[in-house]
Amino acid sequence: MNLFADLLASSTAARKASPATAVQTGPRIQKGRRGVEIKSAREIAIMRQASRIVATVLREIIDLAAPGMTTADLDRHAEKRIRAMGATPSFKGYHGFPASICASINNEVVHGIPSQKRVIRSGDLLKVDTGAYFEGYHGDSCVTLCVGEASEQSRLLSRVAQESLMKGLARIKAGNTLLDIAGAVQDHVEAHGFSVVEDYTGHGVGRNLHEEPSVFNFRTRDLPNLTLRAGMTLAVEPILNAGGKGCRTLADRWTVVTSDGSLSAQWEHTIVVTSDGCEILTDRDF
Repeated sequence: MNLFADLLASSTAARKASPATAVQTGPRIQKGRRGVEIKSAREIAIMRQASRIVATVLREIIDLAAPGMTTADLDRHAEKRIRAMGATPSFKGYHGFPASICASINNEVVHGIPSQKRVIRSGDLLKVDTGAYFEGYHGDSCVTLCVGEASEQSRLLSRVAQESLMKGLARIKAGNTLLDIAGAVQDHVEAHGFSVVEDYTGHGVGRNLHEEPSVFNFRTRDLPNLTLRAGMTLAVEPILNAGGKGCRTLADRWTVVTSDGSLSAQWEHTIVVTSDGCEILTDRDF
């Protein structure tokens, strides 16, 4: 699940100006003076369990999603399975979000609300994002599915989005910076003629679903370029549009679509930074 990069930056600036004041700034829970957290071995072990639950649910949804189903069908499955494994859906009720998954189709970028009226059709490009809260910690991950007879453009966009995520993860290790991740993502995306969405970024994750820092996917001087340290836990999530990078939010105040109607794709993993790389906590290959 994503957050506004500019809101995170403004909240950081506001907290520095007045450290004792918690500033409410949209889709994240304020953390006072805590800032970027370095997780202990015990905390990382719990996050592995939370993230394994997320990975399990997404593996099942990859197999389950088919033409004729509704996005509400997928949401019910995700919530049932998350709870059956002893966790709570991270998204449901979060700042009022009504479901356990975000289900965004075709030109929908992020935060699509599942509905019994939204039927999945052959050719759809379906993004499914979900999270699980287990013993006080969150895991968060997203996949993009090419349902049925998807177009070549849909398949290429999804593939490049997944590749850009992995290229970003390959740049993660203690001592590197957030810009190292962003540059690797942006270069791969733009080499294929696609655009990186800049309105939404990855984020820290742990006791809160959204923590500092903002993990941006594009080169910028407007957000803090932190040096990575072992024990940081991050949700890295490139979002690509086939057309321009612009987005707008629909009247439901959640669903974000591309401004030009073009397709959008997203892949996301929760990871922990190590001394020589990173561990993908939401890895679905198990």
